[in-house]
This record gives sequence, structure tokens and C-alpha cells, in this order.
Amino acid sequence: MAMKDASPLPVGRARSAASLPLNALRVFDAVARRGSLRAAAEELRVVPGAVRQQMASLEDNLGVALLARDGGRVALTDSGRRFADAVAVALDILTRAADEIADAGRRQRVRLGAPMPLATNWLMPRLPQLMADLPALDIDIVPVDVALTLADRPDLDALIAGGEYRPLPDIAAFGFMADEFGLVGTPAEAEKLQLAARAGKVAATTAIIARDVAYLLDDWFRESGTLPLRFHKRFEAETLDLAIAAAKAGLGIVAAPRASIERELAGGALVAPLGFVARPVGYRLCCRSMDAEGKAIAALRTWLAREGAGNLPAGAE
Repeated sequence: MAMKDASPLPVGRARSAASLPLNALRVFDAVARRGSLRAAAEELRVVPGAVRQQMASLEDNLGVALLARDGGRVALTDSGRRFADAVAVALDILTRAADEIADAGRRQRVRLGAPMPLATNWLMPRLPQLMADLPALDIDIVPVDVALTLADRPDLDALIAGGEYRPLPDIAAFGFMADEFGLVGTPAEAEKLQLAARAGKVAATTAIIARDVAYLLDDWFRESGTLPLRFHKRFEAETLDLAIAAAKAGLGIVAAPRASIERELAGGALVAPLGFVARPVGYRLCCRSMDAEGKAIAALRTWLAREGAGNLPAGAE
């Protein structure tokens, strides 16, 4: 509660603003926020007498009463309230400037989880550019299972999740790229798939199923609007990474995300004769909500968004 200024201090005692004692300003800010000398002393971990002394010094320096005292109670005067607002802003500016200067020379480390195929084929080829663009950031890339979440790995600072992403309490997620997937194989196996799709016959190739994303094959047919095909054989691999390796070896056809086979597509080792379909949820950078605005995570978010620019599903920001 602000009160009218009490009797002014003797005229002519105000000094230059440059001589204002910083410690006294910090004490005054604590008194203004906490509402009492004792509470301010507890916050600053000093005795109440030290708070009174600093306040008396500041009022003497300004030549204005900042607090109106009524027995054991204190309240801000009109001048005190105006000065408290200015001091709070000034201290915040100083704190932010000090943090930025301190952080400028300090390297920061982020343990980033990423599904193995994405880490190998999309993230690692871009790592030299990431390191050049974010020189103060050390990135530890940790391969994780496709369906893993931050709730499963407290040792990770952030996690890249694809179409398997699901919202979790206290986890923030930021979309940065579409997650497209298709049925891919070597050119020879892809031709068999394409012929079967045209003729509506059993595909003379093997369906390679990754157990950690066993639903991808059915999802592709459903989401692409293509009538499901029967395959001559079925082969199961434990992980998507192994399933992609089997497809590269010419074993058959696998449903795989485009980002996980980027290099194979570019080199022609794998082709998608029936095209790719965008999944409803794109790739997201997930982090704990309390870390979302930290400098390291914010820098990584910005970099990923730039890499995925123009390839983000609608409404995924």
C-alpha cells in the first residue's frame, strides 16, 4: 500500500544518481516486493538492522522518504512506489545483461535423443553445419527407440519424436518438419511392388515389418487411400533400422519415414514407387516445459525449424 510522502528529508542532501549504492537498491527492491523489513532481511539472509541501515543510507542519498513508518509497519510512499518500479526494471536489465555476458563464453551441452534411423540418415549428415551454426553448443546425440518419450529417459535434455509423438504433462513440443513415409525397396523390388499395384495381384516380394513400428505398413495403405496389397512373404526385424537395412540388401519392401532414408533415396539405393504420404503429426523437438525457453534449447529449436522450413505440416507449429 502506497502512502503519501512523510515529512521530506532536509533539502540539499540529494546526490548524483551515479553515486546511488547498488547494495541499497537491492535491499530497497526486496523491501518493496516483500512488504516488510523483516521479510526482506530473510530473503537477503541478513539481519533486519542491516536492512534499516541500507534504507536509511538510500533515503539520505536521495533526500526523499521512500518508506512511511507506523510503529513496526512500513509502506511505500508515493515517491517510494515510483522509485520501486524503476529500480525493479533497472535490476532486471542488469541481471539479464550479466547473464548474457557470462553465457557468451560458456559452452552449453544438450543430450538429444533421436530415433536411430533419423539420427543416422538425417541428423548426423547435418551435424557439421549444426556445430558451425551453434558454436557454443555441444550436442550429444543419443539413439533411442522410435516410441520412447522423455518420461522414459530422465538423462536426456531433449528428444526428437516423429509421427509416434503423443502429448505428455510438463513436456513442451515444437514442430519443425513433416514426417512423410512410404513403401520403399531397391529398384528391382520396387518394380515388383508397382506391377502388383497396377494389376491388383499378390506382390512378388517380401513385406519387411519392423516390430517397433509394426503398424506403419497398414497405416500407409490406409492414409494413402491405396487398396492393401498381399505380399508373397513376410519378414520381421526387431527395429526399423534393421528393417531398412534388410530393404537395402534387396530382401523386400519396408514402410519407412522419408527422413530416415534420405541418403538412400538421393543415391537411388531405395525408391518409393507408390510415393510418400505425410503423417498427421510431424517431427517435433520435445523438452521439459521448464527448459523450453533456455538458451540451449531455444537455439536448437531455431536451428531445427530452419532446417525443416517449408516442410512443416499445417497446424504443427
